[in-house]
Amino acid sequence: MEAIKLVAVTKKFAYGSNYVKALENVSFSIEEQEFVVIMGPSGSGKSTLLNLIGGLDRPTSGEVFIKNVSLAEFTDDEMVEYRRRNIGFVFQKYNLISVLNVFENIVLPVKLDGMQVNKIFAHEIAESLGIGDKLLQMPENFSGGQQQRVAIARAIFAKPTVLLADEPTGNLDTKTSIEVMNLLKKLSRTFCQTM
Repeated sequence: MEAIKLVAVTKKFAYGSNYVKALENVSFSIEEQEFVVIMGPSGSGKSTLLNLIGGLDRPTSGEVFIKNVSLAEFTDDEMVEYRRRNIGFVFQKYNLISVLNVFENIVLPVKLDGMQVNKIFAHEIAESLGIGDKLLQMPENFSGGQQQRVAIARAIFAKPTVLLADEPTGNLDTKTSIEVMNLLKKLSRTFCQTM
């Protein structure tokens, strides 16, 4: 089954009286549990594409589907709820909450949704990412690689249909980048994630 499908997606941005096409007539699909990398030079539309797939932005034309559900069907408020339940994000800047410890950061999306927190699952994810012994620590004291692992754990914890990572190794050294990519691949298989 297709986890992600784009049909003739175009995205234009207005700059004064001019428009810039970030994406033009993009169509493709990604099957469930596939691990896909989008590559291209700076400014080629990679982040724009992820923002459209993740429902953070809307296409100028065309349609985005997540498991055969069109994102165009949702109001902005409905999209927020849908994203929280179905799409996990790993941002380049981590976006961790500095006043929350590691465990609280990991479970935050589920708590915001008013759902029961599965502490065993949170520990299982943290262990698989090598941060199981750091759950009560504050992330601001962590290295970039450790903070990225917390961000990955948070994204996976809600068991999203799709996990999107925008340059997840962009702020990391080569050794840590390789470790993080290997962890993402392993987690994709372990938790049956489409990434």
